[in-house]
Amino acid sequence: MKIAVPVPLPEAVKLLKGFNTTKFNQTVEVSTHLGIDPRQSDQNVRGSVALPHGIGKNVRVAVFAQGDNAEKARNAGADIVGADDLAQQIKGGVMDFDVALATPDMMGVVGPLGRVLGPRGLMPSPRSGTVTTDIVSAVKEFKAGKIEFRNDKGGNVAVPVGKINFTEDQLIENITAFLAFLRTLKPASSKGTYIQTVTISATMSPGVRVSA
Repeated sequence: MKIAVPVPLPEAVKLLKGFNTTKFNQTVEVSTHLGIDPRQSDQNVRGSVALPHGIGKNVRVAVFAQGDNAEKARNAGADIVGADDLAQQIKGGVMDFDVALATPDMMGVVGPLGRVLGPRGLMPSPRSGTVTTDIVSAVKEFKAGKIEFRNDKGGNVAVPVGKINFTEDQLIENITAFLAFLRTLKPASSKGTYIQTVTISATMSPGVRVSA
């Protein structure tokens, strides 16, 4: 079920919170359909953005690092830190984390994991801010609720933006921050309307269309 008539964001959030009839704290998600051709590599959209109020979830962060960088990552709050040992763990099918970060010198270890991490959206990439020399800031930002995203084969981008128990203002500010950042990523070769539809929903709720 989806409420098809687009409404302003504040009204959409109010409607969404009114659907909250479950006993658990549902995740709120924003789904967008973009006016891009995902078959063209220069039109793919990928990035990461820190939301003002986080996403209301304990994000488990894995870091590929060694030496001083490994120690810095642990001190910054990383849940899993490793190098070849972490790669072997992942090859064995153990991926108990939500985000994977890496320092540039570890890409020789990380590169071969693309076939495993890529389909799950976990492959570290400079473009998304998950390959970085400032591993301390990256760990802290993702632990605080920074989200990473990329479009799917249909040109859609969907991200978590909080929990249903967030206040209306918190959800509005998180959604606004995400959409504002998404607009900055419009590919130069993309023609026509970039963000074509925006829908917000919770885990067990109908979707509510948001007017641009």
